[in-house]
Order: sequence, then structure tokens, then C-alpha cells
Amino acid sequence: MGQTLADLPLRDDLREEEPYGAPQLDVPVILNVNENPYPPDEDVVADIASSVAAAARTLNRYPDREALGLRTDLAAYLGHDLTPAQVWAANGSNEVMLQILQAFGGPGRTALSFAPTYSMYPEYARDACTTWVTGRRAEDFTVDPEHALAQIEQHRPAVILLASPNNPTGTALPLEVVERICAAAPGMVVVDEAYGEFRRDGTPSALSLLPAHPRLIVTRTMSKAFAFAGGRLGYLAADPAVVDALRIVRLPYHLSAVTQAVARAALRNAGSLLARVQELRARRDETVGWLRGQGYRVADSDANFVLFGTFADRHAVWQGLLDRGVLIRETGPDGWLRVSIGTEQEMAAFRAALQEVTA
Repeated sequence: MGQTLADLPLRDDLREEEPYGAPQLDVPVILNVNENPYPPDEDVVADIASSVAAAARTLNRYPDREALGLRTDLAAYLGHDLTPAQVWAANGSNEVMLQILQAFGGPGRTALSFAPTYSMYPEYARDACTTWVTGRRAEDFTVDPEHALAQIEQHRPAVILLASPNNPTGTALPLEVVERICAAAPGMVVVDEAYGEFRRDGTPSALSLLPAHPRLIVTRTMSKAFAFAGGRLGYLAADPAVVDALRIVRLPYHLSAVTQAVARAALRNAGSLLARVQELRARRDETVGWLRGQGYRVADSDANFVLFGTFADRHAVWQGLLDRGVLIRETGPDGWLRVSIGTEQEMAAFRAALQEVTA
């Protein structure tokens, strides 16, 4: 009989933990992990395939460990007069976040965020042996600056993680709140803009704050708006010294030649890959309106998902939807559910299934 985890000299703080696991189920309508529902057009597929073929001819050599070509392309995409020295990339924003905690967290240091927020943040802190603490969000899921400043004064965090738009609520942060937190923070402030391209008109990016705040980091991903979740490419913008700090903790050659090639191909085709963003934003707003019309509480969303509730038994509702072929996410505060924005047909299936389940 084989050994179990209990037989291994595992770190004590990992003994009761389980791997990250949003359900991956084969159902007709998948609306649980905030993917862009539209695959790349065939001309984009052809460009990516050609780029992979070119990279394959060099696979006997290590890739460019600094990924300078990719970082140049990312800086051009972000704008704000950013240079390649201010941009860093890794295998998904997950690796970007872990590198930030490895560089600026660690034993004896604390990371702070405001709940409810992204469920992986405490796991990044745990993996980097960093103490994790959370303040609270207001009833409407906004961050109260006075509460935030009190938490900073109490805990003196080395890293503050602020998702904007926030996952799972979709709530964006006003720049004035970010600025007040930056002014008070003793360490690094990370604004996670994974869903930044889905912001409603007039909702600004924290990228504009970088020149005035050298300890600010703004992270992004290509997984969502770019329809590139399978490509695994996350990135950040920050002061060049911050990028140098992350270069210390990154693994050698952490971005493969293939990853760099396909990401650059995606950026070359940004217009095509981002073409459906406006449509998804409009469908999100329609979904918010429909859910409110059905009598649900719905969080204002600047992302490609909607958090709604509340249910006395949310798991029963989630299961009922799944039984009808619709997979959404059981996450967030008690009683709430989150639905990603899919195609018109997928959202019609979601609405019909929800009405059946709650009839």
C-alpha cells in the first residue's frame, strides 16, 4: 500500500491544505472561471502556429531569460510612456504574484488585503511564508479608506494586495483610495488589474499613478480579455528597481521560448483578440439589470462576471444549475454566487436554468 501525505515530512502549515481547484466539469455551459468565451479567429491561430513553429526551431537553446522582446511589446500595449525596464512577465499573474511575495514578503513579514477578495492571495502568502491578514470591505464591497489606513497602522504590512476590479465582487477602486493607501503603506502596494480591460467607461487604471508612487505595482493578465487563458501569461508594470527585485527570485529561464512567442503573437493581434470586450461589457450590464429585475442583490461590476445573491442555500442553487448543464462558481460571501459572462446563448441558458431552479 502506498504512502499518504501524512507519511511525508510536509511543512506543518501545509498539512491541512488542499490544491486550488475550481471545478473542471464537462458541461454544455461553463461560466465559472471568468474566461473569454470566444476562441481566437483562424488568422490569429495561424499567426500563433507560425510563431510556435519558429520557436520550435530554437528549442535546443535556452530562451531569452529577460524576455526583452515580450516586455517591449507589453510596454507598448500598456502605454503610459512605460519602458521595457518597467515591465515584467511570468507564467500567468499567479506566478507574478508569487514572485512579488517571494521578493517582498517572507518570514516575519505581513501581507494585507480586504475581504472578500481573490481566494489565491492567502495561498501566495502561505507559499512565501508570509503572515496573511485581512481587513473588511463595506456592505457594497468597496474599501473604506479610513478602515484601510487603520489596518495599515496596526499591521505595518510589507505587501498590500488590492484587486481592482475585485474578484469575486467586480468592484473597482477609486484612484483616490489607492493614492491614500500608497501614501500610508510602509511597503509595496499591488493593484491587481486582471480584469482591467472590462472596466466601465470612466473607471481609470492605477497605471497613471506609477510615476508618483515608486512602490506601487500594477499587475495584469492576458487570460481574460485577451482570450488567452491557455497561454498562461501575466505581467506587471512598476519602477525598474521593483523589476530588478523580481529578477532575483525568478527561476532561471522561467518563460519558455514557446510562451514568449505565442504571447507576442497575441499582442500583435490585440485588435482581433480584444474585439469582443465591448460586447461582453454590454452583456455584463444586461445581466446585472436582469438579475436585479428578478429581485436579487447584485454587486456593481467592472469585470467580466457578476456576483449575485443572496440564497439561504447557495449550494443547492449551484447544484440545480449544474444539473441543468450550467456551471457557475460557488464563491464569495455566504449566500452569494458568481457567474462569468459568456456568449448570448450561454447567458440565455443561465437565465432559463436559474428561473427553473428558483421557481
